Amino acid sequence: MATKPVDTRPIVVGARPHPLRDAYHALLRASWLVTLSTLSAIYLSIHLLFAFAYWRVGGITNVAPGSFSDAFFFSVQTLATIGYGGMTPTSDAANAIVTVESIVGLFVTAIFTGLVFTKFATATARIVFSKVVVVGPHEGVPTLMLRIGNDRHDSVLEAHVRIVLTRTVRTKEGRTFYPLVDLKLVRDVAPVLARTFAILHRIDETSPLHGLDAKALADQEVELMVTVHGIDETTKATVHAVHTYVDTQVLFGHRFADVLSERPDGRLQLDVRKFHDVERLAS
Repeated sequence: MATKPVDTRPIVVGARPHPLRDAYHALLRASWLVTLSTLSAIYLSIHLLFAFAYWRVGGITNVAPGSFSDAFFFSVQTLATIGYGGMTPTSDAANAIVTVESIVGLFVTAIFTGLVFTKFATATARIVFSKVVVVGPHEGVPTLMLRIGNDRHDSVLEAHVRIVLTRTVRTKEGRTFYPLVDLKLVRDVAPVLARTFAILHRIDETSPLHGLDAKALADQEVELMVTVHGIDETTKATVHAVHTYVDTQVLFGHRFADVLSERPDGRLQLDVRKFHDVERLAS
């Protein structure tokens, strides 16, 4: 049911990358697989580095001469403070490396624990946006409509919705400008966002879309940015979602298929399989 948003971000050139400075935030944004794989790779790299140091200086009891694997497992026991007692440092050089690794272990454990805890504690939204936006009559007025829904079994409380229109404008000075205009919605707050919620914007004389058709939207490179934020019913944390529609995703003369129907026993049935379905209106 989830939809992949269109990436309308400009390609940035000339900006200086800061991969190390932003590594923490990058891992928070990444998937669990990427995050755990990265942390595991860092963990193993640290052990390989200290294992090489132990292997070079020696001075550890019960280690086979020239055995890199023994040095590696001694590093694992040292960083994890396991302390089996089978291998112990005896030389000053080995004890110095143990001291350094113990300090590194304190920082690594703190950073890794904080990262994993923050990633668990960060509430994420599973807000679903309809694949397209439709324009058709509603209560006798041309209306822009899209659907949002919650792909979880709980609800998003006090879900606030905002639609911002941006388009390409040529100024009198010949410069390109991208103004942002808020679209007035019939209702911009859903007290309880469950499976589906219709967002409506009346295209009247006050609307920036008044008098525009599909060709005009394409000529002006119109984009619609939809933002949703609310409170997760389970975690009570604030969640948010953003979705962007380009001009080719705005369908004139269409409406969304009905997702609600009445069962024989009188109860309402919500068919989420029709969430993205649209129907062409008779001309």
